[in-house]
Amino acid sequence: MAENKKVVITLVKSPIGGKENQKATLKALGLNKMHASVKKYETETIKGMINAVRHLVKVEDK
Repeated sequence: MAENKKVVITLVKSPIGGKENQKATLKALGLNKMHASVKKYETETIKGMINAVRHLVKVEDK
């Protein structure tokens, strides 16, 4: 099994006025406040979640 790399996900745009599923995705990622960052392993599940809210977050390699 290949080692998964970590990514840093930062909320850079407010989800106010957005769709409920996008708000739920941000909550599941652990992003509750503006400019908050979380470190996650880059799995297929996390990639899909990032893709769903790609216009609200900034993703950087760790």
